[in-house]
Amino acid sequence: MATVGGIRADCVAGSLVVPDQIVDYTWGRRHTFFEGVEQPVTHVDFTWPYDAELRRQLLGAAQRCGEPVIDGAVYGCTRGPRLETAAEIARLARDGCDLVGMTGMPEAALAREAQLAYASLCVVANQAAGPGASSGGISMPDIHAVLEATMGRVRTVLAEVARA
Repeated sequence: MATVGGIRADCVAGSLVVPDQIVDYTWGRRHTFFEGVEQPVTHVDFTWPYDAELRRQLLGAAQRCGEPVIDGAVYGCTRGPRLETAAEIARLARDGCDLVGMTGMPEAALAREAQLAYASLCVVANQAAGPGASSGGISMPDIHAVLEATMGRVRTVLAEVARA
């Protein structure tokens, strides 16, 4: 589960999204298990960063629970912990990102290196900085209210994944 800002028009606050791609804008984080004298560099295929079967399970569970979910989006991962500027969001949009968050990397790559199935069920907590409702800034109380209202839906979907 990840909390994200929505960039794409249909990724509005309260939406659930199962992304299928990621763009890594982070820096200064350890990005691999394979470094150091004792660990030779090892390359892993990251063409499709999220596990197709686990994505299918999340989407199916949401459907069985009657929870609307957006299938497919590009998650732009920034360093944080601060939220992004309006100019940064405009750049992410030009780069093709639909969502913005801070926790998707390096965890997706590390899961791949460890040969663990990995996917994400994202909760859009707010419209990302700049356009529309966020033109004057982002309200932290509004984000908290959206998360409080949405987390029960997330728990329902995840419980259904575990049950299936």
